[in-house]
Amino acid sequence: MDRHYITFTTPETADVVTDSSPTPGSEEVLIKVNHAGINRADVLQRLGLYPPPEDASPIPGLEVAGKVVAIGPGCTHLRPGDRVCALTHGGGYASVAVAREDHCLTLPDTLTTEQAAALPEALLTVWYNVFERCRLAEGETVLIHGGSSGIGSIGVQMARVMGATVISTAGSPQRCETVQALGAHFVANHREDNLAAQFESAGFAGQVNVILDIAGGDLMQTNLDLAAPDGRVVCIGVMRGMQSEINLATLFMKRLTLTGSTIRRLETTERARCFDAIREHIWPSVVAGDIRPVIDQTYPLSAVLDAHEHMRLGTHFGKLMLDCQVQ
Repeated sequence: MDRHYITFTTPETADVVTDSSPTPGSEEVLIKVNHAGINRADVLQRLGLYPPPEDASPIPGLEVAGKVVAIGPGCTHLRPGDRVCALTHGGGYASVAVAREDHCLTLPDTLTTEQAAALPEALLTVWYNVFERCRLAEGETVLIHGGSSGIGSIGVQMARVMGATVISTAGSPQRCETVQALGAHFVANHREDNLAAQFESAGFAGQVNVILDIAGGDLMQTNLDLAAPDGRVVCIGVMRGMQSEINLATLFMKRLTLTGSTIRRLETTERARCFDAIREHIWPSVVAGDIRPVIDQTYPLSAVLDAHEHMRLGTHFGKLMLDCQVQ
């Protein structure tokens, strides 16, 4: 079987290359990819700002969905013909891709591969940061910044089904309304003045137990001000800048925890353990239709640069996808 995949010969040039399909190794599966999710990490990798780990595929793409066509030795659950979505260690922008069996989720008939490819990275990111690192519990209040993003839109729904009070941010009145429809109790418009005052008027100032921050920069002090005593703040992105100036007294007086992570550096065994937890706690809600990915637009594989520009502009709501079925 041939493989067609994307290579960035320069940051502004993308070519579709053809070679032979890889062979799955021990405990790996080979997936005929129908769709792949686009993540901001892919854009940064293309620009040379976020190089992949040494053991990762140089081909971009971190999440795919399609059909298993081959299994490696040691696989015990999946068989050729199974429909799955999967987290990949790179290699997702391709017509076939390799993934670990324990990083795959079996698809129900009600979920298309376009929808499913939007899930693995967001599910893992939210689960690991919000529920593992920050220990969000039922009945607590969580602030998911960027509720209109791929991660944010899934995070709002995940926190809702787990019994938390969810608040969020978005960049226009219409986007705020749409994020509320996903299950957020209140959504502040981050393009309006004084974000903290909007949450204060809604009764959430100093009441937020967990905050998922995808932006960094000047948002950090606002996070600390909004946090409840013993609150937990996790930063996973720097769209508003790498540097933050904070008042450490806020951290001390509230006994806050400030942490961060990057999923690409998460150990394989930790990813597998998180996927086990997702299968138990979250996947039933996906199967039931209580959690649904929001797809903004799907591009053909050859139009990957257009898709990346769409992501850079930030005008999308939910996920941007690639159709990897090369004719």
